[in-house]
Parts: sequence; structure tokens; C-alpha cells
Amino acid sequence: MPRPISICQVDKANGSLRIVYRVVGGGTTEMSAYKAGDSVAIIGPLGNGFMQREGKKAILIGGGIGIPPMVQLATELKAKAEVQIVAGYRDELFLTDELDSNGKLYIATEDGSVGAKGNVLDAVKQEKVEADVIFACGPTPMLRAIKAYALENDIPCYVSLEEKMACGIGACLACVCKSTEIDDHSQVKNKRVCKEGPVFNVKEVEL
Repeated sequence: MPRPISICQVDKANGSLRIVYRVVGGGTTEMSAYKAGDSVAIIGPLGNGFMQREGKKAILIGGGIGIPPMVQLATELKAKAEVQIVAGYRDELFLTDELDSNGKLYIATEDGSVGAKGNVLDAVKQEKVEADVIFACGPTPMLRAIKAYALENDIPCYVSLEEKMACGIGACLACVCKSTEIDDHSQVKNKRVCKEGPVFNVKEVEL
């Protein structure tokens, strides 16, 4: 079954892209054994990306494996808006140089060894990070908390969801998430992550 993986960086000049992933099962274990020159079947990019807002003060929030897509977003957004990045780590830090070069970086670690102690929202509150818009990617509990924070503070917020996928073109409904409104395609409260997503306004989805 295909693995949905976010794009970390795009090099248009050289026609290449970078992905960063955690080895957690059979599929990613196989991927980690690939060597330069091996062929890889890729479908994508799928669905919709983050809607960039010019002239806005933005917070880009990434947690764990939700951090990589924040690199490309920050790269593209920094010429249009004030970029602040909040990255949450359980233990080992990664991609900090890439993030720091594209915006003001704040770090949260569970044990407080680097940056704020706790989660990404702890860092936002401790550092008094303010924004006109929030973009986030990470574990569902993190996104749920960010949604509540955004709604409470009346901040537009967009989240990137990850679900297991099969077809990748919106036909099989393997990647549906719960939506707040009835979907025109399925006629139930569902949205397809590969088609309508993976990025949604938090007001559109249940987390």
C-alpha cells in the first residue's frame, strides 16, 4: 500500500525533491534501503497545499514527522510574510538549520533539554508568539489542541492531515476524515485527505 509522505524541500532548478521520514514499519524500512540510482514509483503531489497569505504574520507549527513540510512552506512564505516556526520534538532534533534559515525558530522538547519544556503550544504561550494565521502539521492530538487554541483566539488556522491511502485519486475512500459538513462526493460527513486535503481549514474537519 502506498505511503503518504510530505515533501520537505523542492529544488526546481535540478528537478529534485527531498523527503524526510521515520523508519517505523515494513514500507519505510524498505525505503531506507534504497540506493542512489534506484527507481521509485511516486504518485503526486496529491490534493491541496497550504494557502499562503501575503503580508501576514504566520506561525508554522510542526510536531515530529510533521516538521519536514514546514521547511518548504517557510522557504516559499518568507518573501511574502513574517514567518515564525514552532517545532516540537520528542527527543532528537532534526532540520533545525533549514528551519532557522527561513524564519524565527522556536523549539519545544518534552524534557525541556532544548527550548521550551512541553509541547508546541507551551512554546507559543511561553514565547508569546502572535500571528494572523497558523499553519500546522503533526500528530492528531497536537492538531486538535492547535484547533482549539486557534478557535479560542479567533486565528485562521490550516492543518495538514495524514491518513493511510490506497488509490491516491479520491476513488476508494480509504483516506477519509470526519468533516463538519456533508461532503458533496460521499453525501456523508467525510472528506478525502488525498483529494480535498491534505490541508484543511480547521473549521472544516473534526479532529
